[in-house]
Amino acid sequence: MGSSPIVSSGGGGGGGGVGWWWWHSGNGCGKSNNSVISKNGNHNNDACVLSSTFAFFLFSFVVLGSIGSLYARFMLTANVRTGVNTLGCQEDNEGSWAVGVFYGDSPFSLKPIEDMNIWEDKSSAWPVANPVLTCASLSDAGFPSNFVADPFLYVQGDILYLFYETKNSITMQGDIGVARSMDKGATWQALGIALDEDWHLSYPFVFEYNGNIYMMPEGSAKGDLRLYHATNFPLKWTLERVVMKKPLVDSFMIPHEGKFWLFGSDHRGIGTKKNGQLEIWHSKSPLGPWKPHKKNPIYNTDKSMGARNGGRPFVYNGNLYRIGQDCVEVLTTDEFREVEVPLGVNEPLKGRNSWNGARNHHLDVQQLSSGKWIAVLDGDRVPSGDAFRRFIVGLASVIAVAALVLLVGMLLGAVKCIVPLSWCPHNIRKRSDTFLAWERSNALSSKLRLFCSRLNRASSILHARVRPSTWSGIAVLVLTVLFAAALTCTAVMYIYGGSGAEEPYPFNGHFSQFTLLAMTYEARLWNLKMYVKHYSRCSSVREIVVVWNKGIPPQSDDFDSAVPVRIRVEKQNSLNNRFKVDPLIKTRAVLELDDDIMMSCDDIERGFRAWREHPDRIVGFYPRLVNGNPLKYRGEKHARRHNGYNVILTGAAFIDSRVAFERYWSKEAAAGRALVDSYFNCEDVLMNYLYANSSSSSVVEYVKPAWALDTSKLSGVAISRNTQAHYGVRSKCLMKFAGMYGSLSNRKLEFSRRKDGWDV
Repeated sequence: MGSSPIVSSGGGGGGGGVGWWWWHSGNGCGKSNNSVISKNGNHNNDACVLSSTFAFFLFSFVVLGSIGSLYARFMLTANVRTGVNTLGCQEDNEGSWAVGVFYGDSPFSLKPIEDMNIWEDKSSAWPVANPVLTCASLSDAGFPSNFVADPFLYVQGDILYLFYETKNSITMQGDIGVARSMDKGATWQALGIALDEDWHLSYPFVFEYNGNIYMMPEGSAKGDLRLYHATNFPLKWTLERVVMKKPLVDSFMIPHEGKFWLFGSDHRGIGTKKNGQLEIWHSKSPLGPWKPHKKNPIYNTDKSMGARNGGRPFVYNGNLYRIGQDCVEVLTTDEFREVEVPLGVNEPLKGRNSWNGARNHHLDVQQLSSGKWIAVLDGDRVPSGDAFRRFIVGLASVIAVAALVLLVGMLLGAVKCIVPLSWCPHNIRKRSDTFLAWERSNALSSKLRLFCSRLNRASSILHARVRPSTWSGIAVLVLTVLFAAALTCTAVMYIYGGSGAEEPYPFNGHFSQFTLLAMTYEARLWNLKMYVKHYSRCSSVREIVVVWNKGIPPQSDDFDSAVPVRIRVEKQNSLNNRFKVDPLIKTRAVLELDDDIMMSCDDIERGFRAWREHPDRIVGFYPRLVNGNPLKYRGEKHARRHNGYNVILTGAAFIDSRVAFERYWSKEAAAGRALVDSYFNCEDVLMNYLYANSSSSSVVEYVKPAWALDTSKLSGVAISRNTQAHYGVRSKCLMKFAGMYGSLSNRKLEFSRRKDGWDV
């Protein structure tokens, strides 16, 4: 380590040494006898290429990069909102807010729209599911948005208007948007931007007074609180007046006992606790002037107390309720007292796969002329600052991977020093006598020289102690490499993988739900428990129905499920039970999915999106091509070799619960069902023939899963363990079904038909 540093013959000293350390293998750190330098001071490129250090780092980059790419390809399938304007729905550190609709007989018994079983044929939403207004629906309508939040309703007869904050994806500023519903909140039409100022706007509190419609949005960035009135409702608004020259946050007005009361928060004061402070003002008119409450600030405490307003207040059974989950007991110019009461909105159980799985922020609840109550609630699947936190964790993982690569290089001897000597102060060329004198007398410089020497010596010491030729050395190397690979995947997951949510895919701007149906028996119970725990967390799953064919059935509460689980016990062990008509199923879409198949929720959601495009088809994940003379049943490889398929296995497929089940149990299918019972096989093949027999157009659609795992192979309880025998029975079924219901040979569809590439 005491040899002279490697430097170029030209001026500038240190720069050449730094580059040479990276590319030169040398006999030791800082050995100059191996240097190959051109006349102009540059290193020879051939020496750089042949450097073992360079080769090691290049090899490490390629290997770890490949691992990260494969992980991203197969484990982090990008969730793309098909059809969304590319300017909209950008990742935002403030969150991914959306708006849902709830109904109830009271404001304390609110249920989401999907529980009301509202169907919308135009959007293929059976039933319509929350959220009903998202950044995607706004962006598709031509108003690029990152999120929608702070919803306020304005009811005008049978028409509902929804005002909300929308974060413009171009200006990154909050504007006030408005949407309209003609069907009591089931579907919404984005009308445009109602208010756009030069500063951030949110919390658009809209109310009526003396025949005029007013809006009092939050504009605290401007430094005051402003009131606007509608000149051409709902899109044209004019400034009425500045209510208060205070930057009040999330403010509303409410008439109570002959006065108007204004609630808001001013976070500027010394000692003010953000989101934990509340002020009240009163006036004879919403136009002012306003006087402060004698007890201001009413609250200045922890934000968990609900001090900051969270929506419009409401009156129910003579009691005044402020959204902060509080009931106002006393409100006079001298007194204010409230008690906390719970709202009847159930907590989401699907985590980030729920549109409001991380948090709810704002609620506006109003009574309709029918006496029923309607509410709009905003929610987010990720907490605030999630994007920044993921970047920090991902960056830390990348740094850790680099450190581990350097460690492996030292263990193998490919990296012979850690800090190039040319970086150290005592190796910098052309220093003045004054600088040298200062360096000799400076303790920091001495410590730095000592630190560099010890750090460089550590590489040799480590290589000598942990010898890669020994079993212990090999074990250390293997563990370090595996750890580096795991951290690489972690870095890719946090930087590239998004929020970790496997979101539903909208169709025509709307979401829906489906029922998951699995057929099983006693010996496969462990499969079923894992299956239920996994799939119940998928966004669009409403209920899981277990068709129990044999053995003692489990109880519904035996499962760790985020959705209801219903056990349907059958009297006879028959594969036909899979398609039995079930009037308790509340969705039109049913995913028939074998209990031994594990796929990602994202794959399931893509399949559901594809089925909603073609609800008259069997849409699934396992294609087959039935052809030949005589007809033969063969696997997916055969279908791909011939670039086409005409059968989709219903062991993993979406079907129409009403059409498919009635078709399967019709008189025309009786002979086919008898054959299924005879062979204890072929029920999915029969369903394909019945679909084809009922239509002259395409009746199947394939969606390729990113990955799929057959868990029954791990336990030895697979129904079709002998593949050749299984295929032989199915070939017999083909011949008989073809005679009953016609041929499938002329129904071949090619792969790569879909524009989104989901069938490649």
